[in-house]
Amino acid sequence: MSVTAPAPVLETAPDALPEAGVGVRLEDGWRLNPRVALRPEPFGALAYHFGNRRLSFLRRPELVTVVRALAAAPDVRTALRESGVPEEQFTAYVGALSTLAESDMIHPRKEGQR
Repeated sequence: MSVTAPAPVLETAPDALPEAGVGVRLEDGWRLNPRVALRPEPFGALAYHFGNRRLSFLRRPELVTVVRALAAAPDVRTALRESGVPEEQFTAYVGALSTLAESDMIHPRKEGQR
């Protein structure tokens, strides 16, 4: 019997390697960059940035739900909870969101911004 490893939460196209140094914290508010479009796919979604022309593959529908929930949630923790992500998976999702932030797919939200 063989066991298949779960699909990664996020896969970034080779020409869209992220810049180092951007981190997402559970207590901070984030939102989808207005220059990014999400195209639903059976595996999750494609995220395309119209400014820098980067493409990322969101490899789980749950991650797409989290990214869409960021704008309405006061912080990342709330977006994860409201999207039904189990707490033991928060670290993996924060890592995926950090990769999205490094490639400018999501932005920190300023006070009062949605």
